[in-house]
Amino acid sequence: MTKKTKYLGVASLSAFFLTLSVLEDRLQESAIAASSDKLVPVFEVNPFWPQPLPNKWILGRTIGIDIDDRDHVFVVHRDTDDMFMSQELGLDRGNAECCTAAPPILEFDPAGNLVNAWGGVDNSGEYVWPTSNHGIEVAPNGNIWIGGNGSGDSHVLVFTRDGQYLQTVGEPGNAQNSNSNFHYARVAEIAFDVDAQEAYLADGYQNRRVAVVDMASGALKRYWGAYGNQPNDDADNSYTPGAPLPQQFRGPVHCAEPSNDGLIYVCDRGADRIQVFRPDGTFVREALFAPETRAMGSTWDLSFSADEDQEFIFLADGSNMKVHIIDRESLEVMYTFGDGGRQPGLFFSPHSIATDSEGNVYTTETYEGKRIQKFMYSGLAPLSTIREGAPWPASALN
Repeated sequence: MTKKTKYLGVASLSAFFLTLSVLEDRLQESAIAASSDKLVPVFEVNPFWPQPLPNKWILGRTIGIDIDDRDHVFVVHRDTDDMFMSQELGLDRGNAECCTAAPPILEFDPAGNLVNAWGGVDNSGEYVWPTSNHGIEVAPNGNIWIGGNGSGDSHVLVFTRDGQYLQTVGEPGNAQNSNSNFHYARVAEIAFDVDAQEAYLADGYQNRRVAVVDMASGALKRYWGAYGNQPNDDADNSYTPGAPLPQQFRGPVHCAEPSNDGLIYVCDRGADRIQVFRPDGTFVREALFAPETRAMGSTWDLSFSADEDQEFIFLADGSNMKVHIIDRESLEVMYTFGDGGRQPGLFFSPHSIATDSEGNVYTTETYEGKRIQKFMYSGLAPLSTIREGAPWPASALN
């Protein structure tokens, strides 16, 4: 081979790799442009929802929310008679005109009017009210299921829509046992597979599993841990950002939501992850969200967009004080709204989230948040035009 031929070969290779590099850059630019042009749901906060409560009632830590087929919103809150509200309950203590704690379960119509309120300790002894209310779900037949994450809350209660007691699922007063067939341990959230007539329990704050029960009888049908593993209460489930992920749920197992296409999305809050399963517990995939978040974690609760394909996931991130809008197919965060604060559209620990039939999103706030917020669905917009932060109307930001 002559020197000239050798140099021509090197030059040709260099040109070839340069062309590949240019093509790769253009493909990346095209992908970024396509991502920016993706249509995503946008919202505006409604600062006047719900309507003021009657009877000088106020909310404690609002800890669960769900919406029925009439778009009535059901909320559960707690701390109605303890130190967390001691400075706010002047009326209860005879010190001032305001305020008194609302009953634990409240029902609102779509306009935000209070329709009904009930619940609390049962003095007749028919059932054991949770030590600490947590989680509420409306079954397809209109029954209300509630959980609890306090000491001894190893059961779920079922009521009619108007608060008549129907059933206890599990046995109250038990401790941790992630392999029990008879009781649970601090169930966080509940969700339903209507076709299978099954309830999914995020079990939970003490146990390390998803438990599936028959909706009619309440009998346990199956359960699983992280990656579909057998739950092990003694295994190391510590989470360190950047280190290998725990093979058991870190917990709390804070949600277990069936999608329309037969998958189960599980919030493993302390490990900043969502794990996806088939209904039999077969692991499908997982994704991390705000993975540097420690302590209470980032994946607090999720709901799906109202379209039939449930194209988007709305993820409440109580530690980082925002809601993530996630593409469900890729599990990629498109954008977020909210931030820390007390003004409308900002959050103090968004805890639970739900979507109504019109695509509106509702959040509850725990700790010192103590409120419900409604975010009105405003249609789809190109991702490149999205402004993150408080979802106020543009006119309010000028």
